[in-house]
Amino acid sequence: MSTRVEIDHRAARTGADRHPEKANRPDNPIQRKPAWIRVKAPTSPIYRETQALMRANNLVTVCEEAACPNIGECWSQRHATMMIMGDTCTRACSFCNVATGMPKALDADEPNRVADAVAKLGLRHVVITSVDRDDLKDGGAEHFAQTIRALRQAAPDTTVEILTPDFLRKDGALEVVVAARPDVFNHNLETVPALYPTIRPGARYYHSLRLLDRVKQLDPSIFTKSGIMVGLGEKRIEVLQVMDDLRSADVDFLTIGQYLQPTVKHAAVDRFVTPEEFEDYASAARGKGFLLVSSTPLTRSSYHADRDFAALRDARAAKLKAA
Repeated sequence: MSTRVEIDHRAARTGADRHPEKANRPDNPIQRKPAWIRVKAPTSPIYRETQALMRANNLVTVCEEAACPNIGECWSQRHATMMIMGDTCTRACSFCNVATGMPKALDADEPNRVADAVAKLGLRHVVITSVDRDDLKDGGAEHFAQTIRALRQAAPDTTVEILTPDFLRKDGALEVVVAARPDVFNHNLETVPALYPTIRPGARYYHSLRLLDRVKQLDPSIFTKSGIMVGLGEKRIEVLQVMDDLRSADVDFLTIGQYLQPTVKHAAVDRFVTPEEFEDYASAARGKGFLLVSSTPLTRSSYHADRDFAALRDARAAKLKAA
């Protein structure tokens, strides 16, 4: 069974409707996936319950919008990554399946709906992400902060992880988010610097790196996290350099996963990295001092996030005890 999972996608937009900026690009044929990254389609009743709760609260999830291969497993365990500020992104990254275009105005009640859904799901840990909102003066920073505050009130025992945009050219935005005190601040570098012009053209590698570094300067108690995809044409030495850059910013947690091409109009998979190579990357990252590393073909930013947060907290405690 392939990674293509059947989901109710809000009468989803597809192809050129989702990605008008990619419509005229030449097709990149989608390669057959190796056995180690094929997953089963979801069949669990809990999966349907989670889906129904998302619909009842009119919520968007990155699990669906980004066509995550782990949706069946995660939703069957009542884990979902909420995507706030709409389902339309102002960026046009060549790897991403989230729709692009001009987003709608922010929904002022969304933070409360997210908090209500998290409380009903009884989550120990929740991940909140968003589309890029370059159209907003603060990039959506205050909306993130309001969502964190609503979660603290509705689900005080739930730990909160956020996966943010880069807030490029949004002075003061990061400070607003950090002041709301999430437990984990995640911002993905996504790939190596040499591939930014083609894979992440709207972003700047060193700005993203400084963003993570600045979080630690503002509040050292917040765990920081970042992730990259492999299989896009990067070299091993470039991946190791990204690890060093992240450690220089005192990032605690690194995730590495296989890039999977959403459509023929997206960036092509250069190759499928083997499980043995992922383990090699994990070993190298642990040697460089990350508190936690997740490096497997199916690793995604929020995959097993609740379990990983507990491990992250334990790793910090052990490090402090040994110091």
